[in-house]
Amino acid sequence: MSTFWIILTACLASSACALVGSFLVLRKQAMLGDAISHAVLPGIAIAFLLTASRNTFPMLIGAGAFGLLTVYLTEKLQLRGRLMNDASMGIVFTTLFAIGVIIITMFASQVDLDQECILYGEIAYVPWDLWIFNGMNMGPRPVWILGFVLMLNLLFIVSCYKELKIYAFDRQLAVSMGIPIMLIHYGLMGSVSFSTIAAFESVGAILVVALIVVPPATAYLLTRRLSHLLMLAVFFGILSSISGYYLAYWTNSSIAGAIAVMTGVYFGLALFFSPVDGILAKKYRRKQNTGKGPYEGPGLELRTKQTINI
Repeated sequence: MSTFWIILTACLASSACALVGSFLVLRKQAMLGDAISHAVLPGIAIAFLLTASRNTFPMLIGAGAFGLLTVYLTEKLQLRGRLMNDASMGIVFTTLFAIGVIIITMFASQVDLDQECILYGEIAYVPWDLWIFNGMNMGPRPVWILGFVLMLNLLFIVSCYKELKIYAFDRQLAVSMGIPIMLIHYGLMGSVSFSTIAAFESVGAILVVALIVVPPATAYLLTRRLSHLLMLAVFFGILSSISGYYLAYWTNSSIAGAIAVMTGVYFGLALFFSPVDGILAKKYRRKQNTGKGPYEGPGLELRTKQTINI
């Protein structure tokens, strides 16, 4: 039974992260997920200090607030500080992450708020982290939390699908059409923050980046339709979760680490074998265009025409 709960938790985490990560990949902001996953640490620490408990709801609020703060400060530095996006992002998330480490070290060093758990997670303990409601065993608490966040992400994407689609591909067009671009933008960033903190206890802040970026990037190599991309991203996230668990079982290693490795394996396969953007497909098309012999094919003809034009 513990295997079922672990795999279910991993599938819920990967699905929630893949949905919001798809839009980050399309917006060329994939590493913003990495920045948010680190920058929310002070929000977690402050929520713990204010409530004196590890209740997930206050931590979700604290993490969400600092996730949005990360996006806001990154954009302000980029606009007013004349910095590139990656530079401003690096400044903001490293500073906030360091502040979180200092807060934990100064005020929470004697309590059970483990930095390593936040960074690496431990999904193997999920079956024993139970939610007891009115004396009834409702099952593992992370399953309910991740399921709730996944439903929020689905609700946000379904209700704002047209706006998100235009925003993802052409922000200026979205502005000209009167779409509330800031509401969509910060709604997406809030979803990324909630997905990140919900997956903390399972896969940790570092490995959650793999779930946000790699399955959508894999799907991007296989399709150009947004609806298909979202479905494929979730599919690869779930597939990585299941195969990663059994890889960890066979190698007696970290489950979260094995899941992240499998996301990379499927991306590598898509990179080579994608019928459109795959390395092998491109080589085949290049060979077809160049011809087989030194005097065959359109390659020589094209070079001849260019020489004549010159």
